[in-house]
Amino acid sequence: MNQYLIVGLVFLAVIALLATNKKIVETLKNIYKIEELRKRVLYTIGLLLIYRLGSFVVIPGIDPNALGEGSQYASQLEENGLLGLLNVFSGGAFGNAAIFALGVMPYITASIVIQLMGMMIPYFQKMQKEGESGRRKMNQWTRFLTIGVLVLQGPAYIANLYHQAPGAFVYGNSFGTVCMMTVILIAGTMFIMWLGEKITDKGIGNGISLIIMIGIVARLPHALLAEVNARLQTASGNLIMLIFEIVLLFLVFMATIALVQAVRKVPVQYAKRIVGNKQYGGVRQYIPLKMNAANVMPIIFAQALMFIPALFSATAATFSNVTGFWYNLVLAVLVIAFTYFYTAIIINPQMMADDMKRNGGFIPGVKPGKQTVNYIDTIMTRITLPGSFFLAIVAILPALAMKFLGIQQAFAYFYGGTSLLIMVGVVLDTLKQIESYLLMRHYDGLMKTGRIQGRH
Repeated sequence: MNQYLIVGLVFLAVIALLATNKKIVETLKNIYKIEELRKRVLYTIGLLLIYRLGSFVVIPGIDPNALGEGSQYASQLEENGLLGLLNVFSGGAFGNAAIFALGVMPYITASIVIQLMGMMIPYFQKMQKEGESGRRKMNQWTRFLTIGVLVLQGPAYIANLYHQAPGAFVYGNSFGTVCMMTVILIAGTMFIMWLGEKITDKGIGNGISLIIMIGIVARLPHALLAEVNARLQTASGNLIMLIFEIVLLFLVFMATIALVQAVRKVPVQYAKRIVGNKQYGGVRQYIPLKMNAANVMPIIFAQALMFIPALFSATAATFSNVTGFWYNLVLAVLVIAFTYFYTAIIINPQMMADDMKRNGGFIPGVKPGKQTVNYIDTIMTRITLPGSFFLAIVAILPALAMKFLGIQQAFAYFYGGTSLLIMVGVVLDTLKQIESYLLMRHYDGLMKTGRIQGRH
């Protein structure tokens, strides 16, 4: 019972800290006063609760008792890095064999593919330039591709489940049973997509991102409990080490927030124009260039590629060990390379220079045209370098935490990688939306020192 007591005390301390903060209490009161914002927040919470309930509804024909702790399937989730990561993203639904077991990862995969096709295929490039109608077409293509991915992943998930826990299949694994389970998994993921779209339209924040974040955060109590239990079983220094781990986790969160928020502001001066009796332009604005413009995408691409060598017997031993030197070295190099690649794709200096020239803007001391393009490109190259190295460190932090601090794998995921960046990014984006509602109604923002904004 000691581990449960410690975990409870940790969460009570966090709640007490929040409750005693007058600024937070006042902000919550202001959110409640704004009717539209209150409805949106409650609507979002309600749909997220529905998602969490679905994560515990087991697929018909599966015995959940055969998948519990101590089973071969549970052991595989703890040992296999990819399956463990999928279980984290699905909020435990993957390990529960729930109707939401595949989560939104098929949709994320389809979105990445469609996004890459929009950069290479003229047909999709044209759709991207068609505005709202083009966006709707792209979303429709993403849904169709998501179903295609699910048709492949559904049977693969069921086959792996049967291989690890054949006793869990009450009615066996006949063709009809597999088809029925696959249809349920497809319906589950499509329902999650619908929930995400409804949250985006009528709630607060990006629905799909919030669903992923809630799935990750939902695993935190279980992961912390496992870590506390492991520390209490050691001979000495367990409590001190546990406190050190929590403090270190807090520092990692702060550093990641600084990385996500860091921007380089490029001043832009607009020429004065006099139309009739009114004067337009003549003001100085800024172009915020983010140090981590690629966000979490480089880590996602790099981790996806790292599972390819494990398919070949010659390299399986080297790349199946997620705490090994070569695995993390290659992962870090791939993250750095993909950071530059993805930043070059989403940041177009030529387009930015053309837009400035079209609107009568210029960077002080820099000639319009090619010099402006070179200037912006040079700045992006310089700020992307430290950003890519920091991102590489974030990517390998879970492995470092497991190898040198002996942290359990489930808890180590929160020290870096995709999980950490998604949590930080989604929370900041959602808070910015809430703050915009507060400021629009002339209430104070969420921060004592001003708005939630990038640091330069």
